[in-house]
Amino acid sequence: MNVVVVRLVKKAKRGSKDALMELIMAEKDTMYRLAFTYMGNEHDAMDVLEEMIVRLYENIGQLKKEEAFYSWSKTILVNLCKTTLRKQKKVVLLDNWESSKEEEQLHSTDSNVQQLEIAEMLSILNEHQKEAIQMKYFLDLDYQTIAELTNIPLGTVKSRIFQGLRKMKDFDGGEGDERDRRTIE
Repeated sequence: MNVVVVRLVKKAKRGSKDALMELIMAEKDTMYRLAFTYMGNEHDAMDVLEEMIVRLYENIGQLKKEEAFYSWSKTILVNLCKTTLRKQKKVVLLDNWESSKEEEQLHSTDSNVQQLEIAEMLSILNEHQKEAIQMKYFLDLDYQTIAELTNIPLGTVKSRIFQGLRKMKDFDGGEGDERDRRTIE
């Protein structure tokens, strides 16, 4: 782990707000994308990120290994997202995610059609499959990171992704082939 990160975490543990903010700002884009994937819109994602910063500041003394700061902070973020969604009894749909993205940039007609097809295919998945697939393919997280963030075994992550992709392929009328199996391994 980066020596600078460890030094900043130690400073943050001693009460330095500036050190904590420097750590957060270094990963702000990744954290925002993670929050946005769960929350489905910019406003809710920003609210959860603000709450995460407060929690990190209040609880940084509990962090035992400085080098685990980013893993720890992302786990807190995921848990906050899930708690907030449960409280809101809100279903996160890809449609919301895409409509927020459209505010930021213009999409071509082909892109819109593709996004609608993806949203339709994701809508047939259960909550766990959708979460795993979004983290893997939208956030480009590896299986181990997904397992750590969602607090589930690595094999379960792979199974959820495989079964979700299989459902999507069947829904789309595609035939399974050996390449799909290699993607999951």
